[in-house]
Amino acid sequence: MNDMLCAANSANMLFYFNEEKYGMLPEDVKKELKIICVLFCSDVGGIITMSFSEDHRLLITTIGPIDEIGAELKIEKMRRDNEELFSMLEEFSRKFFGGEADGEA
Repeated sequence: MNDMLCAANSANMLFYFNEEKYGMLPEDVKKELKIICVLFCSDVGGIITMSFSEDHRLLITTIGPIDEIGAELKIEKMRRDNEELFSMLEEFSRKFFGGEADGEA
């Protein structure tokens, strides 16, 4: 099971951050994730989620009524534009949660 980091929903304009598990991340990182997710939803609609796979890779998924082609292109651009941030988050996940059972909620 993937470990949820954050999500945003265009339908009700909500942003969720897993404060319980990732609250120790710096505030500027949390703000950047919020900006990235909210802008994505504003541009293509639907829901975006960011989570970590069992091997601590950052997964970006979309759900709902979206422009699928636009969403894929936007995710590719998002990964390029935020490569350093996303690499740091993956390293953070490996360092702090590498020894835990990844299926825990």
